[in-house]
Amino acid sequence: MKRFAYLVTALCLTFCFVAVDASAQVDRREVRKGNREFRKGDYKNADIDYRRAVVKDSTSLAAQYNLGNTLYKSGDFAQASSTYEKVKDVAMESGYASDWSYNVGNAAASQKNWQAAVDAYKEALLRNPGDMDAKENYIYARKMLQNQQNNQQNDDNKDQNQDQNKDQNQNKDQNQDQNKDQNQNKDQNQDQNKDQNKDQNQNHDRNQDQNGQGNQERQPKITPQAAQQLLQAIQAKEKETQEKVNKEKAEALKSRQKEKNW
Repeated sequence: MKRFAYLVTALCLTFCFVAVDASAQVDRREVRKGNREFRKGDYKNADIDYRRAVVKDSTSLAAQYNLGNTLYKSGDFAQASSTYEKVKDVAMESGYASDWSYNVGNAAASQKNWQAAVDAYKEALLRNPGDMDAKENYIYARKMLQNQQNNQQNDDNKDQNQDQNKDQNQNKDQNQDQNKDQNQNKDQNQDQNKDQNKDQNQNHDRNQDQNGQGNQERQPKITPQAAQQLLQAIQAKEKETQEKVNKEKAEALKSRQKEKNW
């Protein structure tokens, strides 16, 4: 990581554009001035001079490319990438395609755009296989891209698992609600059955009471044994009465006989 940070900040800046005939349309004085300020680390004034040159010729490879380098050194990586892109076609047809691709890779890596960085460093190596800085940066960027993809896959799997767990929890809640409804229905049925049984028991008790009253009405007021005893008592009384009557008749007959004898 320390080595990569050094390579990223140590941009391969090419200032020989000022001497290229293709840049003849640009005010060379402003480009040269910008180059001198860039070497001094005065990126603010270098930015101004390069922009002046771009205003005069927006297709100038020297002005746009060096402006991109200045933006990168100033920490504006996104703007640097955008500026490099404006002269991509011209740069790739020039003799500075390897340097351009390398700097594009640095700008992309600084934004953690690892796929773009890998592509740019790979292009730089294709143009200049002996560029060891591009090779080291390419290896590092490819490793970071792989880590990024793994992390993204893990996040996707995590989100998927969370969604599945969420669905399972929702199904669990639905099942719990269904079980709750079933239990409520069960309780209602139990209450209904309890009420029905209670009503049936009440009706049964009522029928028993009615049957009891009917039986009481139909049942004799005395037991069979008592009735037998009562019958025997009546018979004994009748016998006694009959004997008394017979005795009285006998005495009356006897009295008449006496009177007759008299």
